Amino acid sequence: MKILVTGATGLIGRKLCASLSGDGHILVALSRSPETTRGLAADEVHKWQPLSGPPISQALSGIDAVVHLVGEPIVASRWTDAQKKLIRDSRVLSTRNLVAGLRSADSKPSALISGSAVGFYGNRGDELLEENAAAGRGFLSETCRDWENEAAAASDFGIRVVQVRTGVVLSAEGGALKKMLPPFKLGVGGRLGSGRQWFPWIHIDDIVGIFRHAIITSSMKGPANGVAPEAVTNAEFTKQLGRALQRPAFLPVPELALRALMGEMADVLFDSQRVVPKAVLQAGYEFGYPVLERALEDLFGDGAARGGSAAGSGR
Repeated sequence: MKILVTGATGLIGRKLCASLSGDGHILVALSRSPETTRGLAADEVHKWQPLSGPPISQALSGIDAVVHLVGEPIVASRWTDAQKKLIRDSRVLSTRNLVAGLRSADSKPSALISGSAVGFYGNRGDELLEENAAAGRGFLSETCRDWENEAAAASDFGIRVVQVRTGVVLSAEGGALKKMLPPFKLGVGGRLGSGRQWFPWIHIDDIVGIFRHAIITSSMKGPANGVAPEAVTNAEFTKQLGRALQRPAFLPVPELALRALMGEMADVLFDSQRVVPKAVLQAGYEFGYPVLERALEDLFGDGAARGGSAAGSGR
């Protein structure tokens, strides 16, 4: 297949491109700065300013499937009005422009697999969240809702659309987990606030596997929760991470202190989302790392020897 990937230089994008290229697919990457794609497993790279307009027609020629991963990091800096606009526009406006390009393309891909996030659900306490749950309230929920709606517009002209609501991706190479590690390695890690908030996580290999599975599985349509089957609270995640690193994890971080430091962005840490990957499981995806202990062993311990395949059936 000839597959177009946006956001290809991000944590998920690089891993996905390497995985697809390894299977012999032809990879086309779109990037704001093509010079940053050095070492990327891509056969073609085209420059695209996602907030300015659609990709050039040459980049869309002969494409069988599109994976859209563009998005400003959520916790890159404090949420000023300007930063919130960038977070939103990088998702909503970039998707609108991409879909506009697909609409005018001479030949259209069969599938658009678009990123989204579990932030769609907002703060929901202990509620069990399958894909048919309503959107929550707040900045992230509204951004994810509008982001998904822009992607869904591609279905109006015959493209199968899947919106992968990604949880916290666990990877030793970057992302949220890398930012968590320093205090834990120093032995001063601990739960956030009460620790009772649900923490929707997924191993990097499984989120890559889900995107791969969505590309080739024609029955997958609409939202799909990109999280592991085992739901854990922040307190349980903290406990298991400390154990995997062989470090104590008993110093809680007060919620009031973090909210004073981070402002509205602290919602990312304290919103409770008990998310279930129902659509992914129904579509036949088999997780390589369905439980947290196994995932952390693979990343930090001897789990590479015991943890089974590098990803599930989507690879």
